[in-house]
Formats: sequence, structure tokens, C-alpha cells
Amino acid sequence: MKKIIPIIFSILAVAFCACTDDDSFSASRANVLTFSSDTITFDTLFSRVPTATRTFWVYNRSGDGIRCASVRLENGNQTGFRVNVDGIYLGSSQGYQTNEIEIRDKDSIRVFVELTSPNTNAATPQLIEDNLVFTLESGVEQHVNLRGYSWDADIYGLLEIHNDTTISAVNKPLIIQQELRVDSGATLTVAPGSTIYFGQKAGINVYGRLIANGSADANVTFRGDRIDHMFDYLPYDRVPGQWQGIHFYESSYENSLSYTDIHSTYNGVVCDSSNVQRLKLKAYNTTIHNCQGYGLVETNSVVDLWNCQITNTLNDCAAFFGGGAMLRHCTIAQFYPFDSNRGVALRFANYRDKKNYPLYQFDVYNSLVTGYADDVVMGDFHDDVDAAYMFSHCILRTIKPDTLNEEQFNHVVFENVEDTAAITGEKHFKDIDADQQYYDFHLDSLSTAINSAIVLPNGYSATDRDGRQRDDRPDIGCYEYIKPAN
Repeated sequence: MKKIIPIIFSILAVAFCACTDDDSFSASRANVLTFSSDTITFDTLFSRVPTATRTFWVYNRSGDGIRCASVRLENGNQTGFRVNVDGIYLGSSQGYQTNEIEIRDKDSIRVFVELTSPNTNAATPQLIEDNLVFTLESGVEQHVNLRGYSWDADIYGLLEIHNDTTISAVNKPLIIQQELRVDSGATLTVAPGSTIYFGQKAGINVYGRLIANGSADANVTFRGDRIDHMFDYLPYDRVPGQWQGIHFYESSYENSLSYTDIHSTYNGVVCDSSNVQRLKLKAYNTTIHNCQGYGLVETNSVVDLWNCQITNTLNDCAAFFGGGAMLRHCTIAQFYPFDSNRGVALRFANYRDKKNYPLYQFDVYNSLVTGYADDVVMGDFHDDVDAAYMFSHCILRTIKPDTLNEEQFNHVVFENVEDTAAITGEKHFKDIDADQQYYDFHLDSLSTAINSAIVLPNGYSATDRDGRQRDDRPDIGCYEYIKPAN
């Protein structure tokens, strides 16, 4: 027993000393906190729409423990910031502050910040700013600045169009959080220069008629509502699957997309089976890009495409199952970076899901179809079902048929997949940057598409996707090559 007591006293003495060191707090004004960031910045955000959470660390590297007499939002609840400090929410019941936060030497706490800004009643994004104030026991005050730019918007959950309606979302953003629905018998016209933003579960469901009436200098844009960044180099606007896309149902006909930009969606455009005696969709000077499903998929319907860019999709960029289609001066390119098991660039077939759909017309003129893979063009047919197709003055990245029917393939260049200079098809375009998720499908000076198209009648070779004049030797694809100025 006499031997055990000294040992116990020794252990208690060591423990007491350890506790004393760990629990030593100083009120010296020389001891201050260190922050992983002294400014928390939110990208431009929409008023009344919650942001993602930002976080930062508060470190104590002073050599002694530090007590905070208070941690508070300088402007209380006036700016819309919400803060959690070390598990304590700075809410209204606490006066938007907390007291007696202790940070031991060489320890840290974590702070979480969100923002739902109030309306600013201004036409342009306005700075929203507050400070998180750490008042130390010594009286020293330290600040972390909280800031973001808030943009007022018209926000709808479900927006239903029952009668002929024109939407102009030019001067003020329009956000759809659930669904934009165009009822049967109604026509929705979207004015030039409009941008409509959609939540992740939202899209346009058209039972009536949709006219996106853009112009060369004022495109109509349909996109997701995330205007912040996933990473510093990657805005959410470049990430696929941000919204649900446009769906034209069986009852919908005579739809028109003119100078329209559809991007970062799930399926870009879906056309349901319909009466093939009527035009389902006319898409002129339109871009469908970066989709987590299909770019454009039609089943047993009639579509007319001119000067369209359809690019980078997890499933096929453009898929046609029966019906009739006319493609003129289109660029269809499959460089989807997020999954190596991506679909082809162009698929045309006379059946789908074990159901036959005669392909009575599939005519493709002056179009560029390429991508990463050796073969990005897929014709898939049942022998006992009609399948009429023709390519004229096109570049196709696919295997050249053993027996070439010149009525089906007229002046077609089959990309040589064994040519190392053309191994991915990237050589046609100005910028294919998978690392930054940035793609520019305008023609590069090396592209064999330059001066390789035929002049089409009725002005179909007069201008390109951007509305620029083509010359008398037009280029294949939706963009005319513009030689850089010296």
C-alpha cells in the first residue's frame, strides 16, 4: 500500500499539470485568432434563394487558450446570412450571437455560413455584406467579412401557361423551381434575349406549342439556376444535369426554337411519338450542349434542324427513332468527359424498345459528325421496316461501308480513325478542354470541313449558327470558319 500511494500522487500531479497547461487562458491583447480565410465570398446569387454552405476554420496558435466574450453577426438578421459557430447557431433567440466560446492552444473550431438574401429592389446584382465579429476576452475585435452579390428574380414553383402568352425575361431573371407547363391549345412565346433559369427538378413540359424566338444578337437561353461554382475553375453552368430539359408531348406540334441555347440539362429536347403528317419541331440556329441524358431524341415524329450544334451528352447526342428528319449544316460532336461509356454522336433507327417506327426520311446535308470514339455514327434497322436515309457533303467519323451506295452517301468524307492527326476528331474545333470543361465548337483552321459544303437552295447556306454570312464556298457544320484578323 505504501508503494501504491506515491505512484497515485505522481499520476495526479502529472494530470494536474497537464490540465493546467491545457486550460491556461490568457487575456493578453497580443494573443489573437487566426482564420483560414478572412473573407467568405458567395458567387452571384438570386434573392430569396438559399445558397450552398461555405465554411472556414478558426485557429488558436497563440501559445495560450483564448476566450471569446462573444461571436456575433454585426448586422443581426438584416442581410440574410446564417452562421453556425462550433455547433452553435446564431439565431434570433440568441440575438444572433453566442458567448463564452473557448479555443484552447493549438485547437480550432469550424464555422458554417449560408446566405438567403432579401430582395434588393434593383435591376442589377447588389453587394450584400456583413461581418462576423469575434470579440476576445482581452477586448480585441477580429472580423471575418461575409459577402455576396444578390440579384432579384421572379421566382415560380409551378408556372402554367393556359392561354397564348409571351414571356420576356430580359431585364429580370425568371426562375422556375418545379415546372413550366404549356397546356394543350396554348402557345408560349419567349422573347429575344430572355434567359429562363430552372431548378434541378424543373423543366419545360409542352402539350401545346413553344416558340423560343431568339435572334443572332439576342439568343434565348434555357439553363440551370445555379450561378455559383462547384470548384474555382468550374461553374455549375458547365456541369450536366442541372435541370430537366424540354419535353414535347404527343399533342404538341409546330414548335420552334430559333437562336436558342439549351445547356447543362438532363435530356436537352425530347419529342414524343406523334402524327408524322405534321411538323413536331423546327430548330434553327440552336445549341444543345452538355446533357446528362440525350441531347435531342425523337420518336416517330417530324423534325427540321438547321445550323444546330448538338454536343457532349452521356447518351446519344442526337437520336432519331423513326419518323422524318431533315438536318442541314449541323455540328454533332461527342466529347462528353464524365463517362467513357457515353453514347454515339448520331443514331438513326426504325425501331425503339421492341416497337417498330418506319424511318420514312432521314436526310443530312453539310453536317459534321465526330467525337472521341472511332465510330460515333450508328444506323440500326429492322430489315422488314422502312428505313430511308441519305448523307450529302458530310464528314462522318464512322467506318466506311464495304459497299458504298452513292445515293445514300454522296460526297461523304469518312474520317480515317487510323490517322494520328485525326485520332479523336478534336482537330476540327477551336478548343476541346476536358480539364476545364470548356468547349468551343467553332471551326479551327486545320478542319477539313472548311470550304467543303455544297450551297443549298432557299438560303440554307446563307448564314451560320451565329448569324454570320457564309461565303460562296460554305463550310460543313453549323459554324463558318472566320479567319483571324492580322
